[in-house]
Amino acid sequence: MRNIWLFCVIKHMNEKKRFYRRVAGLVIPMALQNLMNVAVQSADVVMLGRVGEKALSAASLGGQVNFILSLFLFGMASGASVLCAQYWGKKDQRSIEVITGICLRLSLLMGLCVTVFTFFCPDLIMRILTSDEQVHMLGIDYLRAVCISYLLMAFSSVYLNIMRSMERVVVSTVIYGASLLINIAVNALLIFGLGPFPRLGVVGAAVATVIARLAECVLVLIHNRWKNELIDFNFKLIFVKNKLLFGDFLKISGPVILNEVLWGVGMSATAAILGQLGSAAASANAIVQVVRQLSTVVSFGIASAAAITVGKVIGEGKKDLAREYGKRFVKVIIVSGFVGSLIVLLVRPIVMAVMQLGAEAKGYLSFMMLLMAAYVCLQAFNTLIVVGIFRGGGDTRYGLILETIGLWGGSVLLGSLAAFVLHLAVPLVFAVILLDEYIKFPLIVRRYRTYRWLQDVTRSES
Repeated sequence: MRNIWLFCVIKHMNEKKRFYRRVAGLVIPMALQNLMNVAVQSADVVMLGRVGEKALSAASLGGQVNFILSLFLFGMASGASVLCAQYWGKKDQRSIEVITGICLRLSLLMGLCVTVFTFFCPDLIMRILTSDEQVHMLGIDYLRAVCISYLLMAFSSVYLNIMRSMERVVVSTVIYGASLLINIAVNALLIFGLGPFPRLGVVGAAVATVIARLAECVLVLIHNRWKNELIDFNFKLIFVKNKLLFGDFLKISGPVILNEVLWGVGMSATAAILGQLGSAAASANAIVQVVRQLSTVVSFGIASAAAITVGKVIGEGKKDLAREYGKRFVKVIIVSGFVGSLIVLLVRPIVMAVMQLGAEAKGYLSFMMLLMAAYVCLQAFNTLIVVGIFRGGGDTRYGLILETIGLWGGSVLLGSLAAFVLHLAVPLVFAVILLDEYIKFPLIVRRYRTYRWLQDVTRSES
């Protein structure tokens, strides 16, 4: 008996080691990818911060269009990834190809619509986001120059997210890394007018974004042609019809898309609330949001790894193992969340010293970063459970309920009241805006403990 017990213990320890190695193999490339995305925004913030507060505010507020679209695309791809990860567990590659076609068709359509609307109606967008006339005019120039990047992003994001759902995460890291280097280089040349290049300021940042997105698409096509051996990815997939899988896609992706868009619009609404309180509040918020993203790159990578890992084992029919994996991911995210909070506190004095802001904006930024240090720890946990474990398990509707209650019933509603009815000071308005994760936390824990998120959403015949 003792030998049998010892054998079981060793077997369990070896299985845990394999689990954490596999998770690390997913998390590290995805964390690097998240870091690269944040680095692009950080480069814009740092370089435009050197140009001036108005330029930084214009690019930050104008970037809300890209932010909302990217969340729509992420929601669509994330919903598709739920299906693809579970079909990957079943080794059903044809179903993955059909789902890819559905996702590509809808993504390109949305990218085209947003591109056209932004090009022809930038004035309307900026009127909603700011009351500062100079920021408004700079924002119009930025939006007209950057809008073509939306269509390019719609194409590349689908391919890279589908690859990730099949545990091929390095390709997106490499492609986004190349895009980052191009973006930073062109940013420097065109924002400041280095060498023979014109000094374009805000427009230079927009042009750099377009060039970087174009490079992403070219690299995606090259990878698909020479390295992709998993699925037959081509534009013919756009026209493939499968009513059953399309229905499954809408059922799973619909709530995720609404969830992400509601979150994106809600975050833009909170940015607009602060934007209406002046350029000092808007620029401070732009910087603190970049710091937030920087401090959560690993946590968000863990959430993405959880969705892939949990989805795959459910597709393999191993629901008990999915429960165990969920518990392990919770332990990992607690550590990651505390590290994220520490990062915010450590970079705070550096950011305060580097950024060239007015005294008012610096005062706001100092207080905002202290509040953000507590916020990112809780956001890491909530994101793991909702975006990682719940979605990987096929439970995509509950996140939509949470977003409605926490963000819209909390941050947006209460933040608007604090700013425009009670006329509270900017730091206090920002504190109210951060209430959403605190509201969602007990609801998330309760749902997780029921295990109602464990759902096999695949079909034996598709």
